[in-house]
Amino acid sequence: MAQSTQFWDKIAEKYAKQPIADEASYQKKLAVTRDYFRPDMEVLEIGCGTGSTAILHAPYVKHIRAIDFSGNMIAIAQGKAEAARIYNVTFEQATIEALGVPDQSLDAVLGLSILHLLPNKEAAIASVYRMLKPGGLFITSTVCIGDTMSWFKLIVPIGRVLGFFPFIEVFTSQALANSLTQAGFELDYQWQPSRDKAVFIVAKKPA
Repeated sequence: MAQSTQFWDKIAEKYAKQPIADEASYQKKLAVTRDYFRPDMEVLEIGCGTGSTAILHAPYVKHIRAIDFSGNMIAIAQGKAEAARIYNVTFEQATIEALGVPDQSLDAVLGLSILHLLPNKEAAIASVYRMLKPGGLFITSTVCIGDTMSWFKLIVPIGRVLGFFPFIEVFTSQALANSLTQAGFELDYQWQPSRDKAVFIVAKKPA
């Protein structure tokens, strides 16, 4: 984890300046997510990066607690929120393992472009399930490299040693769906713009 944190801290400024690669897909994901939101919702975002998505969603919910393991990412996110005068998002440097969120206390959890960067996605999914109230939502957009480049897992260790990559887990969209359902979730919505794009899933904890 420390190596990945250093990687993201190093590229935070550059990352913040990058345009969204697929604006149309991003806007669709925002719209679908907001269809599920309610004004009274308590939301957690894991792997919030530089905070852009949390800030855009803030007007549609009561509060968002947004975390990332990169302190430099969080500093940029806090600056964006202050500039936009968004006061119902709390940004903090943290990992999902260290949060200590009470069981069944959240209405929704966002995990956008993060599950493939975690050493144990199953443990993270189980933690999200525990945190959510019955009927709560886990909304995730995940790069599933195994759908198109299963061979990539062979070069990831070399790239990490050389400092070119953070930790990356290679799995398929079907494997991700299986991980969610095996944790107890029901898949309420699933969309993938194309086979080489991230899969977007809204998973629901049974009421």
